[in-house]
Amino acid sequence: MEPQKNKFGFLKRLKKGLSKTHSTVIKRLDELTFGKREISEELLENIEEILITADLGMATVQNLMERIRWKIDRKELQQPEKIHDTLKDEIRDILAKQELPLNIAAASLPFTILTVGVNGTGKTTTIAKMAQIFKNQGYSVLLAAADTFRAAAIDQLEIWAERVNCPIIKHKHKADPSAVVFDALKSAQAKKIDILIIDTAGRLHTKAPLMEEIKKVNRIINREHPGAPHETLLVLDATTGQNAVAQAKMFQESLHISGIALTKLDGTAKGGVIVAITETLQIPIRYIGVGEKIDDLREFDAESFVEALFED
Repeated sequence: MEPQKNKFGFLKRLKKGLSKTHSTVIKRLDELTFGKREISEELLENIEEILITADLGMATVQNLMERIRWKIDRKELQQPEKIHDTLKDEIRDILAKQELPLNIAAASLPFTILTVGVNGTGKTTTIAKMAQIFKNQGYSVLLAAADTFRAAAIDQLEIWAERVNCPIIKHKHKADPSAVVFDALKSAQAKKIDILIIDTAGRLHTKAPLMEEIKKVNRIINREHPGAPHETLLVLDATTGQNAVAQAKMFQESLHISGIALTKLDGTAKGGVIVAITETLQIPIRYIGVGEKIDDLREFDAESFVEALFED
């Protein structure tokens, strides 16, 4: 019963976290369609405007509106209040395509996660929360503080490592990140660690040297552990809306991003950006974060997300 209780508890927190997006989009949508007898073009235009304000992105909104109009033309959608359910189904379908948990069992250990993202997205705390998730699942975890550009980043990861009782490999400030990663891999292999999570620098994603640095780290990982990194996880901040999509595109140009962790969904009315990310980038959403607590990061579940977003 405990897992079910935890799932229910997280769904409750997820609803609370998505309340701003719910009010901005779903509540306004329901108010707009309430009492209407027919679906007019004006009504559809107003719905389109509401969806745009939630940062779903123009392309995604246009696709959703095309689906609604298609159903109207086929007489499958005639009552305004049914638009709520239609959008819910369409968004669930979009998100479900990118619901794909990590497949740790299929990789040679240590399962190596290279974590990337700009400063301020919650990357370091996300690493710690992932470590806690893995430990709860029975895995041994090692952290690598390869963001040597900021001394504060090393200190922050070390504090989190202590909180989740997880070993960490670190070097001095301004050390070569590749050297940190090399030592971390060797340690993980020697101690038969299950999962290695690597933090990287998060200076502006437009800075070419940063990308070259991460590419070098990537090469070292692959050289010392063929087939790794098994996951290159991009951490994005939901509060930045469409900027998160732009960041993802920049990182995707330089690296093979295999998964996304979307943080700070509890602090924004732009939660719809998750739909834009999945629709535009076709990259699996691995985790979502809805708070500061250690257990406020969870594996992404499309059904639970849509339920929390659409229902009061």
